[in-house]
Amino acid sequence: MANDLESLFTNPRTIHVVAEVVHEQWAHWQRYLHGECERLPDGSLIMPADLVARWERQIATPFAELPSREQDSDRELAERYIRALRHIAS
Repeated sequence: MANDLESLFTNPRTIHVVAEVVHEQWAHWQRYLHGECERLPDGSLIMPADLVARWERQIATPFAELPSREQDSDRELAERYIRALRHIAS
């Protein structure tokens, strides 16, 4: 089984599919982030202070110490990766 997993994880198709999920999540995050910021005439973005404080708290907090709502958000992302790997393995 370990060899099967190693083969799955090193397969170029696996890397491609997981990279697609990574990009999809990054793009989703950036759309959200940009939507929460103030856009200046030069194209720069200003983040609201409350969001900066929240995200800095989340950055500094280990997963196990996050509130369950925030853990659930991370679990949803993990499930997307698992679905992608299942799709490849099938």
